[in-house]
Amino acid sequence: MALRIVTADERLSEATNKTTIALFGPSGVGKTTLLRTLPHETTLCVDLEAGMKSVQDWPGDSIPVRCFEDAIDLACLIGGVNPAADPNGFFSAAHHQHLVAAHPELVRLIAGKTTIFLDSITDLTRQAMAWAKTRPEAFSEKTGRPDTRGAYGLMAREVIGLLKHLQHAPGKTVIMVGILERVADEFGRVTWQPQMEGGKAGRELPGIVDQVITMALFSTDPDGALRHDPEHGTTRRLVCTAANRFGLPAKDRSGRLAETEPPDLAALLRKINATRR
Repeated sequence: MALRIVTADERLSEATNKTTIALFGPSGVGKTTLLRTLPHETTLCVDLEAGMKSVQDWPGDSIPVRCFEDAIDLACLIGGVNPAADPNGFFSAAHHQHLVAAHPELVRLIAGKTTIFLDSITDLTRQAMAWAKTRPEAFSEKTGRPDTRGAYGLMAREVIGLLKHLQHAPGKTVIMVGILERVADEFGRVTWQPQMEGGKAGRELPGIVDQVITMALFSTDPDGALRHDPEHGTTRRLVCTAANRFGLPAKDRSGRLAETEPPDLAALLRKINATRR
């Protein structure tokens, strides 16, 4: 039996050493540049969108990923073995052992990293969709023609499985970056939603991670109050709490963050993981 008791000390130690964050923001707001606020020696950037131009002089390590199969393999190396996985499926002991034997240099690299910066989950879902369209589940059993619903269902299941596997990565803080898009309905009401292929992965992601944070642009009113100003704002802030004035996606399981925080991920993590007295 794999069940075991976790003591309070063990739980506290784990809580202070790992956090999962979904970080969203509109294109061009500077999400990738937040890499500069993390310690480069212990941070690994998983580059899914060839978007390192803005941080090309960042001294940390990065791994470019161009297909979903490679993303699955890398997630397996980061997260280890999933004891609930199909013995012949992704994240199984056999899958992990094969990758460890084939890529010892990656095993050594990942072992020295405590923060994984995944840029971005938007592109991860696009790669997953391209992969899903080639799988048997994406074709009708009766006609042999492409089945879009089957492809979307497979894509959502595998992306959610990958993100949950990263959530359980031992001793790793995982920051998943994604694009936030403005959506207006037929009545002109505006909402902000994560840009991801399909809807299922985007709906379930907030329940997977510890923190949901939106990076946005703001202006300052004459009385000093912040005003969300995505078109002309010049002040970047991280929106961190669910009941925020701006209607932006956010969630704080730690209960330690203000409505907005400065755009500094290292400082944010210190605040989230500060030991209670």
